[in-house]
Amino acid sequence: MSIGDAMKNTLCILMAGGKGERLYPLTKARAKPSVRFGGIYRIVDFTLSNCLNSNIRNIYVLTQYRSLSLDRHIRLGWSIFNHELGEFIECVPPQQRHVDRWYRGTADSIYQNIYILQRERPQRVLILSGDHVYKMNYNQMLQFHMEKKAELTVAGVEVPIAQATAFGVIGSDSEYRITTWEEKPKVPKPVPGKSDLAFVSMGVYIFDTDALVRNVIADAKDKNSSHDFGKDVVPRMIHSNRVFVHNFKEANNAEGRYWRDIGTLDAYWEANMDLCSPQPQCNLYDEKWPIRTYQEQVPPARIVLESDEVENRAEAGAVQDSIVSGGCIISGSTVKKSVLSPHVKVGLGSVVESSVLLDGVQIGEGARVRKAIIDHDVYIPNGFAVGYDHQEDASRFTVSPNGVVVVPRGMALTS
Repeated sequence: MSIGDAMKNTLCILMAGGKGERLYPLTKARAKPSVRFGGIYRIVDFTLSNCLNSNIRNIYVLTQYRSLSLDRHIRLGWSIFNHELGEFIECVPPQQRHVDRWYRGTADSIYQNIYILQRERPQRVLILSGDHVYKMNYNQMLQFHMEKKAELTVAGVEVPIAQATAFGVIGSDSEYRITTWEEKPKVPKPVPGKSDLAFVSMGVYIFDTDALVRNVIADAKDKNSSHDFGKDVVPRMIHSNRVFVHNFKEANNAEGRYWRDIGTLDAYWEANMDLCSPQPQCNLYDEKWPIRTYQEQVPPARIVLESDEVENRAEAGAVQDSIVSGGCIISGSTVKKSVLSPHVKVGLGSVVESSVLLDGVQIGEGARVRKAIIDHDVYIPNGFAVGYDHQEDASRFTVSPNGVVVVPRGMALTS
């Protein structure tokens, strides 16, 4: 069977219902996958773009928590599939069939939607997460799954041993069959032949449908289970099923391993800062692997000096190592290593450094913003400072463990 035919017999289920508590307050009014990222994108766009570029055109998106913004984004930006050709992308809120509860975990969300598998009858199910940033050709993973005659294949990315302690670590033999699975181990098991690296789970799974159904039903009956793939289902399956790890390689870049789980404020800020590097590891400009999103109609970005009183206009303001989206106006101000989403305005003489400004943020004249995330529709008054006085910031705003200041959506500030 060709990969094209195999992919046609593979159903994609994208998990997008988590609360995103570690991203609060960015998730106060929206689901984590719909949080703005990289200026013009939503986090979920990276996974969906991987699907589209891998020619996956049968996608169910399982939603739950504050899904209005995500539903709208999918409808406006991703309604590009032709139902007459058997293609679709559909958002599925909790149906609560046979149970009177919300999803208890990733495995439970599949269990509660087994009727979809009974109706579609795919040979395999590709399960994805909507809150990771990476570029992956799922056809390569499917090819590996078929070659190994696997019942479950897990995507693993090689990371330095010291960093692996924060993730689910996969131990495997030389044939990539999974032998151990540990959540956040103090001493991670290394990749065979690479003592300084470990496989960590990317939360990407390919199941043979029969194996998936059997195991989520068994998990649903286990009163001691947390009903999570990574914590419960996969660790049990490695002892009874053919379970393998696929070594992730970036699409169109065999040497690349860029993958970010941006489930925390610090990880979200760091991933945005990655994009501001002179040569970012996450290449948004690869025409052979485009990242798609919904783009509203906005005017072009504008960088100006509004005052004729400044003699040296070249020194009055500068934009360096930054992403500036459409509709932004930067007026005689300094912007360094920052991501500006659409409709941001930065006033005369202000300084924005190492920060993420989301839609509609306005920075007054002479204001200073450093190492911050400013959520939608916040106005920073003239002369106001964010990110310069730790005690003052902590008394007003959320401050992450690594010192990133987060100003919540629509917050009214006074000088």
